[in-house]
Amino acid sequence: MAWTRFSQAAGGRARPVALLGLAQTLSWGSSFYLPAVLAHPMATDLGLPPPMVYLAFSLALVVSAAVGPAAGRAIDRLGGRPVLMGCNGVFALGLVLLALAQGPWGLFAAWAVLGLAMGAGLYEAAFATLVKLYGQAARNPITGITLIAGFASTVGWPLSAWMLSQHGWRGACLAWAALHLLVGLPLNALLPRAVAPVAAAPPAATGATAPPVQPAAATSQRALVALLSLFFAVSMFVGTAWATHLPQLLQSVGATLAVAIGVGALVGPAQVAGRVLEFGFLRRVHPLLSARLSSLAHPLGIGVLLLAGAPAAALFAVLHGAGNGILTIAKGTLPLVLFGAQGYGARQGWLMMPARVAQASAPFVFGLALDRWGRGALWLSGALGLVAFAALMAIRLRHDPATDAQPLPR
Repeated sequence: MAWTRFSQAAGGRARPVALLGLAQTLSWGSSFYLPAVLAHPMATDLGLPPPMVYLAFSLALVVSAAVGPAAGRAIDRLGGRPVLMGCNGVFALGLVLLALAQGPWGLFAAWAVLGLAMGAGLYEAAFATLVKLYGQAARNPITGITLIAGFASTVGWPLSAWMLSQHGWRGACLAWAALHLLVGLPLNALLPRAVAPVAAAPPAATGATAPPVQPAAATSQRALVALLSLFFAVSMFVGTAWATHLPQLLQSVGATLAVAIGVGALVGPAQVAGRVLEFGFLRRVHPLLSARLSSLAHPLGIGVLLLAGAPAAALFAVLHGAGNGILTIAKGTLPLVLFGAQGYGARQGWLMMPARVAQASAPFVFGLALDRWGRGALWLSGALGLVAFAALMAIRLRHDPATDAQPLPR
């Protein structure tokens, strides 16, 4: 039903969104969601402790942060089609190298190559591709690809597990590499070509030289960049921390392991539900208001969890998942509406660089907090959620979204 409504609203944009959504599902399933299934078999076969595999994955996230601005500039100049097609080849190369790894050096080298592909081939690149094609009208298409690719873990984890059971972890990596060449590459090749190159914003304009669609009244361009970078970094740190440690965190409030795992399964569907809410109701309001409301979902869920304990775990999962789902869309729409389409890709790369580094550190840093404080780590998580909300509240527009419910052009 949500896709039918999207198709009607998007008109001729539905086909590129479907192509990008399917290609993104493949890219996320074969990279970001790969360690959850294959990390322990990799570690056992290579004679390494499992944390070593996650450290290599963190390296991939750091590399992706470094690559982001250059990839964004390339999309600004050339459009997303050639960049994403190239990324399918790099994904395939990284996965083949991973399958051939015989020790820590091979493992880290393979994940570094995968980091190159992740920096130029995941959501930020897809969002920049849509902005290159549709400019200010890209908000609905951005929501559309997140609706499809929101099922990446739902598809990727069982598929990786099946490949593992049939062919081992090396065979699974080779199979994912083949899927990039046989499925992902043709999907991206069918994307429309960019009509005309748009000059990328200069590095100093990671804050933007182009006038924003909704000009800031009391917030300077430099402050906007700082506040958005803080918001994205904190949000992605919290989201990754919970994706890594959710069972242990729920156990700290009295949930059993079985209950914690069952509740964790609610997060994915809640994310998709949040994105459907964004497309249905919240698209009628300014994206800044949508992001402010969704950023409150996590600290609200933490408060309920601290007050009620394990019986509130399911409610927390729904609040956390729905908020996280909408915030994924905000990563694409907020820079678009605040700074405009000019130089979007390069600016997006710079804005997301601190977030990728924070994301890379989250499993280790939050794991230390959990080991030291136990249940007290929930207070840290909730406080960080409030920091993200405060960063958004510090942004002031000429027409405050709290009182202006007019949607932006689609």
